[in-house]
Amino acid sequence: MARGNRKIVPESRQVLQQWKYEIAAEFGLPVGYGATGAGADTEFAGELGALGGGQSYGGGWGHLTSRENGSVGGEITKRLIAHAERNFIL
Repeated sequence: MARGNRKIVPESRQVLQQWKYEIAAEFGLPVGYGATGAGADTEFAGELGALGGGQSYGGGWGHLTSRENGSVGGEITKRLIAHAERNFIL
């Protein structure tokens, strides 16, 4: 694993994964858990119209552009900073 990818709090991995898929669904990006795009995130994606009928994207992120992937990462960073500002005295 790359040095910069180490988690200071290993328990945060699950939350970050959940955020990643929720944000992708909010942005209307067609990604999903598993091979058929079905999973926990389809609840959000379906409500937002992100997943069309019968489309299968392999559950990966490779079909998205760098800009789309970067927008998800940027939004995660914004939310982490907002959370820290709300919960910690700086």
